[in-house]
Formats: sequence, structure tokens, C-alpha cells
Amino acid sequence: MNKGDKIYVAGHRGLAGSALTRKLLAAGYSNLVTRTHAELELTDLAAVKEFFARERPDYVFLAAARVGGIHANNTFPADFVFQNLAIQNNVIHQAWTAGVKRLLFLGSSCIYPRDCPQPMREEYLLTGPLEPTNRPYAIAKIAGVELCWALNRQHHTRFIAAMPTNLYGPADNYDLQNSHVLPALIRKAHEAKVRGDAQLTVWGTGTPRREFLYSEDMADACILLLQLPDAKFDALINPPGTNTQPPLINIGCGNDLTVRELAETIARAVGFKGELRFDARKPDGTPRKLLDVSRMEKLGWRPKVSLADGIAVAYKDYLKTMVGNE
Repeated sequence: MNKGDKIYVAGHRGLAGSALTRKLLAAGYSNLVTRTHAELELTDLAAVKEFFARERPDYVFLAAARVGGIHANNTFPADFVFQNLAIQNNVIHQAWTAGVKRLLFLGSSCIYPRDCPQPMREEYLLTGPLEPTNRPYAIAKIAGVELCWALNRQHHTRFIAAMPTNLYGPADNYDLQNSHVLPALIRKAHEAKVRGDAQLTVWGTGTPRREFLYSEDMADACILLLQLPDAKFDALINPPGTNTQPPLINIGCGNDLTVRELAETIARAVGFKGELRFDARKPDGTPRKLLDVSRMEKLGWRPKVSLADGIAVAYKDYLKTMVGNE
């Protein structure tokens, strides 16, 4: 990517998209194209087709998606599969028709089998059953990977699918009905502290292990991928001598912790002094989701923000956006 290239960030107001936008601007990429949901409905094929025909971006970061935690996935499974399929199909297909040079599709580590060997390597995709609590979302994301791969093979596009681990950071969603575990725990711990509660209830047993990545570290990795020279990028999406691996790459930190340890870390950052109680009647989800990130490491990328430091920044963001304090 050159600094003057036109770059479309789909979903620029979300957690991942806003991090990409901040990092691109900070790196000197000033020709960014963005649209709010009100300005462009990505599930509307005609609207997306007209947008790409008019704007003709050089590069696309597809960070727009319908996302949420276990509760949201269980409550709205049809919305999760339909809306994500529609967004992906429209944006990825129209990127091809508009002649986009490279596209990066952001997926999720939930695409891997529920009982996947750890750490999860890219080649483990489709080797076992998915976690039932987020299967509709995972299937949609797998379809997005397949579409990128199919277009690369049939039409010689340069589209790549990046699978980040659990993200958190500024512009996160703190809605307790729809958020992921880390922002939900920040809000619950803060509200429990303000009320002076003696206990804080956490969903599940606390034993599942999760990996977390600060959103701006993810953005650095994604930008690095689209900055790669053609030879390196082509070898990444189509390894020499094989046509059996999708253009898929994991983005994570390579370390995980239990949900109990996460809750304890958040309680310390927020200043909640009470007891943590784990409700085993609530679902745990996948037992473990640790990504193998050796391919990104070989490209020279490593995350910079520790979990403790990232949670501190995320809590400040929560206070600013949800409570109105700095």
C-alpha cells in the first residue's frame, strides 16, 4: 500500500475497524473511505454495488460484522448467520468486480473446531465439529474464508482472511446482553464497585481458557499484511506447490488464561474488592481457544500491549464512553 492509495475500512466505528482507522491515519494513509451504517447498509447488494462502482478503492479492510457473546449468539442465531453472510458476500464480491488490489477479511478464532488441538493452527480448519453456542456465526465466517480463497483461485485476486483471537480495547461493546466476556466483566465489576456489592457473579465455571489481543495490536498486524511485497503476500495466500490451504492467517498473542484469572485481573484494574462467584449453570463455551501465531511471528510481528496495560486502557474507555468520566 502506498500512502496515497484509496483504502476502504468497512465497519470503521467498531472495535476492530476503529483501531484500523486510527493506525492507518497515524501511519500517514490519509485517503481513507468510510461509511456509517446509516450511510451504507452492507447487507443491501444494490447499495454496496453502487458504492464500489463509484469509489473504486485500491484496498479493503473488511471489519464490519454482526458480533456478540454467547448470550447474543444463542438469542439471535438467524441474524448472526444471515447478516454476516450478506455483508461478506456483498463486500468481497464487489471488491473483486471493482478491481481491488488486496482485501483483508477479518474473521474470528471461533471458526476452529470446538475440541481443536492447542494451539490452533490454520490447517485445523474444518477438521471437527464447531462449538454449538456460536456455530451460525462461525459458519458465516468460514464461508467468508472460502469466498476469498475461491476468488483467488478462479479470478486471481489477492484476498486474505485474518483470524484474530478475542479482541478488546477502545470502542468496545459494553452491552451486557450482546458483549463479549472481557468488556462485560469490566462493566459488571465497575457497577458492582459503585454499588458496594460484596459479590460479583461471572458466567460459567471460570475454567475455560481464553486468549486476548488489544485491538490496536491487531490493526498493526493487518496493516503489515497488506504492506507486504507481492512475492511475500502471494506466498502467504497461495503457498508454492500446494492449492489445498485457504488464504488464512491467525493473529493472536500466543498466551491464554482462565476466565477466572481474567475476572481477577479485571477486578484489580477496576478496583472491585469483593468476592467472585462463578455460576456453573451458565454456558462455558469452547474449553480453550489458543491460536498458533507462528506464521505472523515469522513476518516479524509481535503484540506490544500487555493484557494488564490493555485492560487499564479499556477501563478508561469504558468510563469515558459509558460513565462520562476520564
